[in-house]
Amino acid sequence: MRVCVVGSGGREHGLALALGRTAEVVVTPGNPGIPGSVATPPEEVDADLFVIGPEQPLVDGLADRLRADGRRVLGPGADGARLEGSKAFMKDLVRDAGVPTARYGTFAEVEPAVAFLRTLPGLYVVKTDGLAAGKGVLVTEDLDEAVDDVRRKLSGSSFGDAGRTVVIEEGLTGPEASVFVVCDGQRAVALPPAQDLKRVGDGDTGPNTGGMGAWCPVPFAGDDLADDVVTRFVTPTLTALRERGIDYRGVLYAGLMLTPEGPKLIEYNIRFGDPDSQVVLLRLTSDLADLLAAAADGDLTRAAPVTSSDEACVLVVAASEGYPASPRTGDRIEGLAAAAAVEGADVLCAGVGADAEGALVTKGGRVLDVVGRGPDVATARDRAYAALGHVSWPGMHHRTDVAADA
Repeated sequence: MRVCVVGSGGREHGLALALGRTAEVVVTPGNPGIPGSVATPPEEVDADLFVIGPEQPLVDGLADRLRADGRRVLGPGADGARLEGSKAFMKDLVRDAGVPTARYGTFAEVEPAVAFLRTLPGLYVVKTDGLAAGKGVLVTEDLDEAVDDVRRKLSGSSFGDAGRTVVIEEGLTGPEASVFVVCDGQRAVALPPAQDLKRVGDGDTGPNTGGMGAWCPVPFAGDDLADDVVTRFVTPTLTALRERGIDYRGVLYAGLMLTPEGPKLIEYNIRFGDPDSQVVLLRLTSDLADLLAAAADGDLTRAAPVTSSDEACVLVVAASEGYPASPRTGDRIEGLAAAAAVEGADVLCAGVGADAEGALVTKGGRVLDVVGRGPDVATARDRAYAALGHVSWPGMHHRTDVAADA
């Protein structure tokens, strides 16, 4: 099977490695650090299966265009992609489906938004309705900060049109977990849970990012959680989508808070997460290409069961100076070969470009995913940080506490 992975980041590098165990893989547009990258637009690539990585092409209807051309695609059409493209749409749909989630309200004007904030018990979550590259969420215990954030988002000053409608939620407490579920429109198969860290600084300090680290397995979240997500979260969601005429063939990424009252949905994403899917995909021992092709065909019953290695996997993101607000780019990356030579380590290229001499340079905020594998989380963590110790560029920063408590 020839698989085309659409995207250019660490998630796509991880997908290429996992799919490449049983399939030929091309990545478009990829980046200079991902083997098999091609500059050809996906519509012009000859492949047996297309796997679309990022959310923006899905929201923009790439899966619809490829399917209209007779291609086999893993990824929702633009109608299903509204689950991530509009947080208000997502919250309304899961409410109608009976999925456990936080109390919320959707607002386009400041006064009713502030009035709703004042009814909440003291942990406030303010989200842009539209896409904001993982940065459009404020979580705070400070009411004044929440009110100020609402004003800036609704005015368009912080996130433009993506923030002119906001979803305000009651804050949930408890550990978080990510569960990726492959869907064929009617049925769903869950992959093992993972955890990630969103804030830029150690101890969960600083602004939210797209993700600064991840690990799998999660000691307190086993098969029971994955089964529960399929039964009580994803299956009712697929039913609600079908009732709206939406045939959802793709990944549903369920971001969960494991509250004292049980798991509750924080959000759905419409694709594999980044960086938490990498630690899940790299542990798989079953045929990922076969699983995704079966989902794209609408028949998961023919796919082999999902199996994973007994190894643990820990990932640390190395970011550019200024990330997430204003990342600096163009710095030459040193030490990649030495990092990749560390036992049990992989280096995935995310925000990576090349200079005039062909050397790899920083091109985005999150530049590298440095992954360690081992018989347990502690060993995997040690290997990830050992590999990361070989890598450098001016202003590079990363968290030092990824999986420290796992």
